[in-house]
Amino acid sequence: MKEILNLLYEHKTLSKAQAKEVLVNIATEKYNHSQVAAFLSIFLMRFITVEELSGFREAMLELCLKTEFDSDETIDIVGTGGDGKDTFNISTLACFVTAGAGVNVTKHGNYGVSSVSGSSNVLEAIGYKFTNDKNILQKQLDNAGICFLHAPLFHPAMKSIAPIRKELVVKTIFNLLGPIVNPCFPKYQLLGVYNLEMARLYHYMLQDTNHNYTIVHSFDGYDEISLTSDFKLISKTKEEVIQPSVLNIKKIKQEELYGGTTIDAAAKLFMKILNGEGTEAQNNAVCANAAAAINCVHENLSLLECFEKAKESLKSKKALQVYKKLIEE
Repeated sequence: MKEILNLLYEHKTLSKAQAKEVLVNIATEKYNHSQVAAFLSIFLMRFITVEELSGFREAMLELCLKTEFDSDETIDIVGTGGDGKDTFNISTLACFVTAGAGVNVTKHGNYGVSSVSGSSNVLEAIGYKFTNDKNILQKQLDNAGICFLHAPLFHPAMKSIAPIRKELVVKTIFNLLGPIVNPCFPKYQLLGVYNLEMARLYHYMLQDTNHNYTIVHSFDGYDEISLTSDFKLISKTKEEVIQPSVLNIKKIKQEELYGGTTIDAAAKLFMKILNGEGTEAQNNAVCANAAAAINCVHENLSLLECFEKAKESLKSKKALQVYKKLIEE
């Protein structure tokens, strides 16, 4: 690690092979905690390259517990986190709305590191039991249209990293890796990022893969479609700036997306929205993200048509039924 750190301190970058080797060594605990923390901190001071991210991703996927379902025609909806906006669990709610609209979701997520409540926190709080049993997950997917892959159960080699990330309490390369190392390799991905540089990075890395993806970024710094500003949408076939007015809605205020200061508060708000008792702003933010996910799978539909499908899923409580079926399994 000494050689790697010295190389990076000299403002040099890693090759794909070097990046892969370092991450494998970190996962197998060949370095001490101080060395790992120093390594992770470097990427807070400069941006990661496509080669480095590709190497890290390859290592993670090689080490993970791969889980193949009957079909890969599913979507993962995930944000990188690290935007510091303290929003409620918009992306996770969008998963239920998307499933309620008939698009199967295989959500990959973890406990919050740079936020109060990550997807795993809120799902655990509302009664979901984590598992890496493929048969159980397949049954959930068949019956509810959604299942959840709790990252620690599928990336056991990363166990040694968790306490270091928790102590750092800042975004690291693992915020970047989480959204792109889903162990079931879904065909579709909706990725939310907190800056445009990261959007380009994902785009350059994913454009030569067999994944269909949509990357979204709100210009005021959210790693999702917040509707508090215009947002960027990037896919394999298009790149555009979209205003909330395209969805026939107005911009909303940042405080309308606040998620609270505890996991319990986040869970109560989550269920309130799922039960159809959310505010117009909360509902629109969730449905806008679900619309982008539906549109990623059904490119023949307009974003507005997908938004209407998402609203119907939430309003008719189809999304709530998805939750009930998931918890029953």
